[in-house]
Amino acid sequence: MKTTDNNVKVDGIDKKILRFLMSDARTPVLKIARNIGISGAAIHQRLRKLEASGVLAGSKFIINPKVMGYTTMAYIGIYLDRAMSNPIAVKQLEKIPEVLECHYTTGNWSILIKVLCRDNEHLMLVLNKKIQQIEGVSRTETFISLDQQINRQITV
Repeated sequence: MKTTDNNVKVDGIDKKILRFLMSDARTPVLKIARNIGISGAAIHQRLRKLEASGVLAGSKFIINPKVMGYTTMAYIGIYLDRAMSNPIAVKQLEKIPEVLECHYTTGNWSILIKVLCRDNEHLMLVLNKKIQQIEGVSRTETFISLDQQINRQITV
C-alpha cells in the first residue's frame, strides 16, 4: 500500500486481505496469511497501515433488526423552510435513535434520512411526534422499504 497526495494505493495483497475481512471480519489473521501465502506478521503490519490510512474504518457485529422486532425501514425526504436550518435539524435528528442515516441531498429535499421502526404505527409516531416537530422542518415525504434487494460494499 502506498499513499500519495491523500490518495491511497491498495495493492493486490491488500485487496486479498480486504476481501477476507469483508466476507467475515472475524477471520483469523493466520488463516488469511496461509491463504495468501505471507506471514501473519506481514498481515498485521498491512492491517495497521490500512487502518492508519482510513481504508479500514473499523469492524462491527451486525444486528439483524427483524429478530430484534424492527420490521419497518423507511426513507424520509425532509423539506426545510430555509438552508440555514440544516445544522439545527441534523442536531435534532441525531437525538432520534430510529434515525440510522442522514444525508444532505441535491434535488427537492434538503435532507434524506433512513429510519428503522418496529412497525408502521411506530413509524407514524416517529414522524409526527419527533421529526415533524423539529424547528425548520416544513414537511416530509416518506417511502417505506418493502424489502431490501441488494446490500453490499464496494468491490475491491
